[in-house]
Amino acid sequence: MSTDPHMSGLTGTVIHDIVVPARAPWLHHVKAGQTLRIVDLEGNQAVDFLLYSAADDAERYSAQDTVASQGNLFLREGTKLLSNEGNALMTIAATSVDYHDTMGGACSCESNTLRYGHHTKSEHACVENFLEANLLEGRGKRDIVSNINFFMNVPVEPDGSLGIVDGISAPGLTVDLRAEMDVIVVVSNCPQVNNPCNGFNPTPVRMIVTA
Repeated sequence: MSTDPHMSGLTGTVIHDIVVPARAPWLHHVKAGQTLRIVDLEGNQAVDFLLYSAADDAERYSAQDTVASQGNLFLREGTKLLSNEGNALMTIAATSVDYHDTMGGACSCESNTLRYGHHTKSEHACVENFLEANLLEGRGKRDIVSNINFFMNVPVEPDGSLGIVDGISAPGLTVDLRAEMDVIVVVSNCPQVNNPCNGFNPTPVRMIVTA
């Protein structure tokens, strides 16, 4: 029996287990029936997440279809992550965080400059991570769609505006995603230091795939 607390509740055989450094990209193929566990190792770390069908290059995660199908902006246990074709790519099988964000988007050099000042333009950002990872599959900037932000806290304020506030995660909390078809997962372990989404201190996350 494993004594690793990050493995608690996982069944099957571990076929991939890696720590993604702070600020780094990650890409991995996950087959139908396999489960990806994302571990927030030190807490309060946003994980920007894209998802593509491994069989059809044009089919990818659709925030619009996912939100419309469940009638809720936030992602919770049981949420099916739908594609632009209306198919389930993955399902949130379990989560130790109450909800995850669909609206905050991915930081970029351009948005950093607009929000935080021209002096931030040289800072690394999630869009650059997505571009770097997607190059491995022959994808480019047009293939970056609205992403999921796991562990990120983006409440809707009473006036309808969005806030980016301290995360609701903590060290060792997890989200489990079951693949409903063969998929390609692309992650940016968010490098943002200008707002509290990472506690102003980006940290590593762990990716565990079981079958």
